Amino acid sequence: MSPRAWGILLVLSGAIFLEGIDVAMMGVALPAIQDDLGMSTASLQWVVSAYVLGYGGFMLLGGRAADLLGRRRMFLLWLTVFLVFSGLGGFADSGWVLILSRFVTGLAAAFMTPAGLSIITTSMPEGPQRNRALLVYAGIAAAGFSLGLVVGGLLTGLHWRWVFFAPVILAAIILVAALRLLPHEERPARASGFDVLGAITITAAMLLLVTAVVRAPETSAARTASTSAAGLLVLAVFVAVERRSSAPLVRLGILRSAPLVRANIGAVALAGSFAGFQFMLVQYLQHLRGWSATETGLAMLVVGIDAVLAPVLTPRLVARFGNTRVIVAGFASASATYAFFTGIGADTVYAAMVPALLMLGVGFALAYGPLTIAATDNIAEAEQGLAGGLFNTSFQFGTALGLAVATAVNIAATTSDTSGGLLDGYRAAFVVPLVTAALGLVVTLGGLRGHRGLRGHRAEHAG
Repeated sequence: MSPRAWGILLVLSGAIFLEGIDVAMMGVALPAIQDDLGMSTASLQWVVSAYVLGYGGFMLLGGRAADLLGRRRMFLLWLTVFLVFSGLGGFADSGWVLILSRFVTGLAAAFMTPAGLSIITTSMPEGPQRNRALLVYAGIAAAGFSLGLVVGGLLTGLHWRWVFFAPVILAAIILVAALRLLPHEERPARASGFDVLGAITITAAMLLLVTAVVRAPETSAARTASTSAAGLLVLAVFVAVERRSSAPLVRLGILRSAPLVRANIGAVALAGSFAGFQFMLVQYLQHLRGWSATETGLAMLVVGIDAVLAPVLTPRLVARFGNTRVIVAGFASASATYAFFTGIGADTVYAAMVPALLMLGVGFALAYGPLTIAATDNIAEAEQGLAGGLFNTSFQFGTALGLAVATAVNIAATTSDTSGGLLDGYRAAFVVPLVTAALGLVVTLGGLRGHRGLRGHRAEHAG
C-alpha cells in the first residue's frame, strides 16, 4: 500500500481502537464510579448496558446509512458526536447523566464503526491486500480491548473521570487526521431510496431485544420473555417490510451466505465470552481479592499480547492455513482460559493465572481478525456498510448477552457474602464464557467441514 493508504488505514484503525479502549476502560472504572456517584449495583450495570443498547440497537441502521448517505460523511459526523458525549460523561455528577452520555456515545459508535470498516473494504481490492488491511484493523481493535483494561486501571488510579477525558483527546487527534486524509466522495445516487419503515422497525426490534438481554439479571422472567417476544414480533414485521421494499434497508438475500452467517455467530460467541469473562474477572479481583483498579489493570496486561500477535502473526497464519482453521485455534485457546478460571480459588496466585491470560490474548488475536474478513468477504461494494453493520451488531449483541447471562448466573450461584459464597458465584459465572466459546468453536468447525467437503467435491469433479 502507498503511504497515504497506510495513513487512511491507521486513522480508521484508530477509531476502532478508540471504541475498544473506551469500552474496556469503563469495565475497570465501574467500582470507583459506583462509590463516587453513589449508584446502586442495578443502576451501575446500565453504565455498560446503555452503551451496548445504543450501539447494538442502531448498528444496522448505521451500516446502511454509510452505504446510502456517504461513508466519510457518516464517519466524521459521528466521531464528533462520540467526542462530545464522552466529554459529557467525564463531567457527570449524577448517575442518569452518565448513563445518558454512554447511550449517545454507543449510538455514535453504531454509525461511526461500520462507516470506517466499509471505507477500508471499498477502497482496497478483495484479496491479500484487503485481508492484510483488515487483519491490521482487527489487531488494533483487539489491542484497544486488552490495553484498555490496563490504561483504565492506571487512569482510574488518578480519577475515574480520566476514563472519559482520555477518549476525548484521542478522538480529537483522529478527527483532525481524518479530515486531512479521508478522500471526499459524492453522495451515493441511491440515497433517495432510503427505507424509512425498515429503519424504524429494525431499530425498534434491536432496541427491544438488547433491552431484554441487558435487563434480564434485574427483572422477572415474565418481563424478559414479554420484551423478547415484542422484539421478535417487530423483527417479523421488519422482514415483511423488507420483502416488499423496492430499496430494502437490509437485502435479506445477504443472509444466504453461509460464511457470513457463521462469522456473525462467531462474533456473538467471541464477544459474549470475552465480555462476560472480563466483567467477572474484574469483580473477582477487586471484590473478592481486594485488588485496586491499578493492580487489576496491570494484571490484565498480559492479555495485551494480542496487540502484537494480531497484525504480525495472524496474517501469516491466515495465508498458510486459511481463515477457518485460524478461527478454530482462536476459540480453542480462549476456551482453555475460561476452563482454567472455572476452578479458580480464593487465594490463587497471580503467577498461576498468567498462562491462562496469555492464552486468552492469543485466542482473541487469532479469532477476531479472520472473523472480520469472513464477514465482509465476497460481499458487493454497495453492501459493505451493511455487512460491517451486521458483524458489529453481532459483536455488540454478543457483548450484551454474555454480560447479562454471566451476571445472572453469578447472582443465582452466590450463596452468601462470605469469601466462600462469593467464590461459588464467580466459579459458576466463569462457566458461561466457557460454554459460549465452545459453541463458537463448534459453529466454526462446521465451516471447516463444509470447506473440506467442497474441496473434495471439486477434486472429484475434476477427476
